[in-house]
Amino acid sequence: MAQAKKVVLWMLVVFVLYTIIKTPERAADLVQIGFQGISDAADSIGEFMTELIS
Repeated sequence: MAQAKKVVLWMLVVFVLYTIIKTPERAADLVQIGFQGISDAADSIGEFMTELIS
């Protein structure tokens, strides 16, 4: 099982590096989308907690 995790991790690293080198604009867009999703999730959690208190 540990060997499989190591292989998957290396494949992920290679894919990320390939994407960054091949299409840096697309990689930047994906990172921006990811951070926007995290930001939206944090805002939603904040609104939920505010509604619980109110």
